[in-house]
Amino acid sequence: MKKKLLTIVLAAAMVASMAACGSNPDAGSSGSGSAGGDSQQGSDQGSDQGTDQGSDQGTDQGSDQGGASGDVTDVALKVWCPQNQVDTGIMAEQQAAFAAEHPEWNITWTTEIVGEDNCKTEVLKDVEAAADVYFFASDQLVELVNAGAIAQLGGAAEQMVKDEIAESVQATVKIGDATYAIPFTHNTFFMFYDKTLMDESDVASLEKIMAKETADNVYNFYFESAGGWKLGCYYYGAGLSVFGPEGNDLSAGVDWNNETGVAVTNYLIDLINNPKCAYDGEISVSELIEDHRLGVWFDGSWNYDLYAGILGDDMGIGVIPTFNPDGNDYQLLGFYGSKAIGVNAHSKNMAAAVAFATFLGNEANQTLRFEKSGQVPANIKAGESEAVTSNPLATVIVREANEASVMQPAHETFSTRYWTYAGAIPTEIRSGAITKDNVKERLDAFVQAMTE
Repeated sequence: MKKKLLTIVLAAAMVASMAACGSNPDAGSSGSGSAGGDSQQGSDQGSDQGTDQGSDQGTDQGSDQGGASGDVTDVALKVWCPQNQVDTGIMAEQQAAFAAEHPEWNITWTTEIVGEDNCKTEVLKDVEAAADVYFFASDQLVELVNAGAIAQLGGAAEQMVKDEIAESVQATVKIGDATYAIPFTHNTFFMFYDKTLMDESDVASLEKIMAKETADNVYNFYFESAGGWKLGCYYYGAGLSVFGPEGNDLSAGVDWNNETGVAVTNYLIDLINNPKCAYDGEISVSELIEDHRLGVWFDGSWNYDLYAGILGDDMGIGVIPTFNPDGNDYQLLGFYGSKAIGVNAHSKNMAAAVAFATFLGNEANQTLRFEKSGQVPANIKAGESEAVTSNPLATVIVREANEASVMQPAHETFSTRYWTYAGAIPTEIRSGAITKDNVKERLDAFVQAMTE
């Protein structure tokens, strides 16, 4: 991903005067894709390289760097954040407010645009030169820990996560008992539909969706694998797994080649080759919905504003449906994670970095982020506000996380193999390389590739 540099130099006096100012544009967010590494290795290495800095220096959030004597300390903080945090003015507003709260630091800000989905790649290019504070997708955590690129949080930062973040979301930024980041929003996908083509009863199951009578030029469903990210909902929904339910037990193997896995794959063969199913890469969702030619598709909050802008009141949203591959109804289960804020274990201004990361994750700033960019807060108190609870998007995301999701595995072997091998299954179905005649053979090959 292209990285754009925006350098913002704010003297303390200037920042204080800016604190009351802000902007109010509208924008979306970005999705996710890759996965993690070995938990024990990551825990040990990350603890050695980041815990002492992140915990000891971050606990008091600034007491070690200026302040106590009234002295002002020069501090340089580099921040990596997604495009929407800059375009909406959120990051500039938060930096100004933070600096105003900490007159003990004269902060020079360097803000670079790096998407959450691409953060790990950029960090690992040169850990020591990477940002002090960065936004990332939680499925990247273990690899960041393994590389000693993220500090274990302690003190007030860790306590805020324990006290203010829902337990299920906390799990996305923890290895064992160690906390490495501050979640700020949920990361999963859900169902969109065109109300002119489908009603609420139609979208309860994929069978009803595909059976709905529509015009010849209309597609009832849009199939997207997303490199295995969306594909997984079919196999996990049917009770299958990769390396056990948690995705971290290599001895559990991969069971996609059993009778149920064959049934799911045969179902996908029928679905992907159904003329009423649009296939990713051959035509775009936005192209189809502009002309009301697509009934149902799966996507995340990052494209909500795009679709709403096209369909307006004709856009419906809901939890992803059930499906029936073998005579049994199963709830599809999408991968669930979070987007989070981490601190570089090599930061030269650790206290300020940890304090700023904590500040970004607090109730007020998660509320601000929701108001300006539509990112549903992971902070419990922010999520309980009327603005969030009355918002249909927020309601659906919470329901999706609770009713139709499975925690995305974070294991090095999963990361290095799943996206390649699972992502190839729909492609091979579409090309005709996988058929009902050879499905068991091809699934055996998939399992072997994942486990050898």
